[in-house]
Amino acid sequence: MIAGRGRQRIRPPRRGLHGDEVDFENTWVTIEAAFREIHTKNASRLSYEELYRHAYRIVLKKKGEQLYKNVHDFEKGWLSREVRGDIQQLLSPNLLAHAQSVASTTANERRVSGEKFLKGLKQAWGDHQVCMSMLADVLMYMDRVYCQDHRRPSIYTTAMVLFRDEILKSPLSATEERIILGLLNHVILEQIQMERDGDVIDKHLIKSCVHMLDGLHADDLESEDQRLYHVSFEKEYLDTSRDFYRAESELMLRESDAGAYCKRAKKRIHEEEDRCRATLMESTSSKIREVVEAELIQGRIRELVEMDSGVHFMIDNDRLEELNLIYDLNARVDERKSEVTRSIQKRIMELGTEINNEALAASQAPAPAPPLNTDGGDKSKQAQEKNVNLQTVAAIKWVEDVLGLKDKFDRIWRQSFESDSLLDTAMFNSFRDFINSTAFPRSSENISLFIDENMKKGIKGKTEMEIDQVLDKAITLIKYVQDKDLFERYYKKHLCRRLIMNKSVSNEVEKQMIEKMKQELGPSFTSKLDAMFKDMSISADLTSGYKRHVEGLGDRDPKRIDLSISVLTKMTWPMESINGSGESQEGNRPKCNFPPAVEKVRRGFEQYYAEKHSGRELTWLPNMGTADIKAVFPKVPQKDGTFKERRHELNVSTYAMVVLLLFNELPADECLTFEEIQAQTNIPKNDLVRNLQSLAVAPRTRVLLKEPMSKEVKPTDKFYFNEGFKGNFVKIKVGVVSSGNKVESDQQRKETEKKNDDERNFVIEAAVVRIMKQRKELPHQKLVLETISQLASQFKPEVTMIKKRIESLIEREYLERIEGAAVDSYRYLA
Repeated sequence: MIAGRGRQRIRPPRRGLHGDEVDFENTWVTIEAAFREIHTKNASRLSYEELYRHAYRIVLKKKGEQLYKNVHDFEKGWLSREVRGDIQQLLSPNLLAHAQSVASTTANERRVSGEKFLKGLKQAWGDHQVCMSMLADVLMYMDRVYCQDHRRPSIYTTAMVLFRDEILKSPLSATEERIILGLLNHVILEQIQMERDGDVIDKHLIKSCVHMLDGLHADDLESEDQRLYHVSFEKEYLDTSRDFYRAESELMLRESDAGAYCKRAKKRIHEEEDRCRATLMESTSSKIREVVEAELIQGRIRELVEMDSGVHFMIDNDRLEELNLIYDLNARVDERKSEVTRSIQKRIMELGTEINNEALAASQAPAPAPPLNTDGGDKSKQAQEKNVNLQTVAAIKWVEDVLGLKDKFDRIWRQSFESDSLLDTAMFNSFRDFINSTAFPRSSENISLFIDENMKKGIKGKTEMEIDQVLDKAITLIKYVQDKDLFERYYKKHLCRRLIMNKSVSNEVEKQMIEKMKQELGPSFTSKLDAMFKDMSISADLTSGYKRHVEGLGDRDPKRIDLSISVLTKMTWPMESINGSGESQEGNRPKCNFPPAVEKVRRGFEQYYAEKHSGRELTWLPNMGTADIKAVFPKVPQKDGTFKERRHELNVSTYAMVVLLLFNELPADECLTFEEIQAQTNIPKNDLVRNLQSLAVAPRTRVLLKEPMSKEVKPTDKFYFNEGFKGNFVKIKVGVVSSGNKVESDQQRKETEKKNDDERNFVIEAAVVRIMKQRKELPHQKLVLETISQLASQFKPEVTMIKKRIESLIEREYLERIEGAAVDSYRYLA
């Protein structure tokens, strides 16, 4: 056996060697005999230099064509007689039977007979290449002179074509029309199918036969696209694979769940890619991948996504790996991942709507029936208060549920969807849609309540990183809100109470929140919020300045009241929040009658403020203030027989302070009725009721005694100073009943939305005027679209609202209609 293909460098003979005539026939006999020795692997005794001289002389004497023809005929004869016969002996009945689709053989029998056939063909092809390489060395001069001069293919190339025609295209037998090439394709495809079914095959053997097909061409021009591998085998491989995977996809859909299908499909794609690298040609990899993806994915992805075990099931059961598989499959056939995206959006909307409906159901739940009142009082107000608290809890729970859903889908997006930007946008849109659903108008208020709850106590004890996470979650929710102006209104209301009533855990964290809002929503969104903090800072300076002013007046009165003041700019602070939910608003709220000591301090500050800011008027808001007062209770006997006074420092509302000071000069056995207290203090009824409930009804802070004892406060109820009050601590905080931020009632929400719409009218008009001032003339439709676009960052205005504002601007001669225009158009009037 001669291993390998090597070309020996044989020097051409000296010119003096060709003087005599060449006896072609005798010389050819010598050459032919040598060729036969080469083919029979007995070439060790041959002199290649002598053979080369013979061929050289023949070509030199112009007999190159005859030599070329004789070599061609010799190779053709050798292949047709010797090699073809050897190949046909490999065609066992098992091999031929299966090739005719006769199911009478086992897989193992077919594998063995197929491998035997492939080995024989590989051997014949390898021997032919080696022998022709040796012959080409001998006939080198003929290739270089005769073949080039007459534009004939080299003898090596011609011999390869002969192998194709005499072996691969030869019939299987005298009675068979099928050819060796067809059987070769069939055997390779069958071996591949065996491997798909889990059997082990000889990949290197198949690869050798595939290289043979890739080295031969279907035409004599040797076109690149006419390689036998592509023309004969690859097409059949792709067609049979298409049929196989179409059938497999149908079977898997019937018998597997979506997760198993995805795993199988991805495994099949990788198997085919590996097969092209190890067994076939790598150039086929992209083609077979398209076939597998078309049959297993493209035509099945919708059905796969919508299966009972599809995307919805995977989301609900945290099947993140399976979600990644189905995402990967969809991405292979659709760069937009349309089916997975559609399903994800649908599920977000479903789960979000469930959260909305649960929150609505909780907020609309009827108040629990009040217990029977033995003193005949009405318990309905207490029940309503309890219901409001439940609604507030439901509002905060709604936010927590939305954040939980967001966390869930963020995790899916990172781990399953590979942080895909298109999926991120789609998920954002779905969250925005259900959060801003017209069926759930409470998002803005709920988010503000959630932030309020965290600012008051939710960040206590948290690290800076944990606080940042809370703030970031809040900002994320704000991003989803379309009516950001409505959110701003609620946020200002809640921030107002936190700042004035000193409810916030940390002003630094409050400012961090404002800064984050500024980064995400722009400085215009937070300008009034910044102004609120500025007022608080100025107020702190005023307080310390007033304290220095008082100290400079002379000897300090030890009984003088220390004043800490907050001066609020009317246009900055939400006055409806400051005035509370009582029946009186800021313009007509009755002025509280302060005790003389307090009144003296109040007037002193007004005089000090007027000296610094002439022309400014101060309106006092006692409903928003607090006071620290020292209370001394009568001596009571101790265990050791002595008597001891009880002293407490009470932190109360300003109204509660005014009420308690009424009892300072009152004898212990005397009382004041509700009507008397209201007459002396002029405190609004609702506020007075709430404060008296805190002072006389709440078990731990009963500084006063109520007669009769009930939660309901009536005009005729009597109140006494509780000389027997016992507190566990020196400092006691008396909280006002139902104080703090609660969810709005339907009526309050309508009022808030009306006020917001009134403000929107001015914002819309300003936007229209800005646009028209710049554009001078615009058609109606373009003006509406530009207005919506310009206001999108604040809210989504209704078209009817824009139309009304345009009409109003026309009436006030800011705009005019253009007469005779093809479509409704407007002109700006300077």
